[in-house]
Amino acid sequence: MASLRDRKRQLLNRLAELDHRLHDIEAELDTHQSKDWGELAVEREEDEVLEGMGASGLAEVKQINAALARIEDGSYGYCVRCGEEIAAERLDLLPATPFCRICAR
Repeated sequence: MASLRDRKRQLLNRLAELDHRLHDIEAELDTHQSKDWGELAVEREEDEVLEGMGASGLAEVKQINAALARIEDGSYGYCVRCGEEIAAERLDLLPATPFCRICAR
């Protein structure tokens, strides 16, 4: 089982990775300047994919920040819904999860 310090480091590393990825997405969205209608249509489709990836990344950032707050207040590793301890195996796979397996359903 990973220690709390290891979990925090894992979450912070993932947060840094997401921050880098989100900045890359933002930069990519700002670079389109095509004047051709066909290219603009393709760029718009690509933008929609990038925006979806950005929204997903922002949601994960929010989950990670909440998990880091739970580490700080001592409630990390306990389900926010039922209060039961979250299995270590589940936290190994989903370190930012706020729910035990049962409540996540």
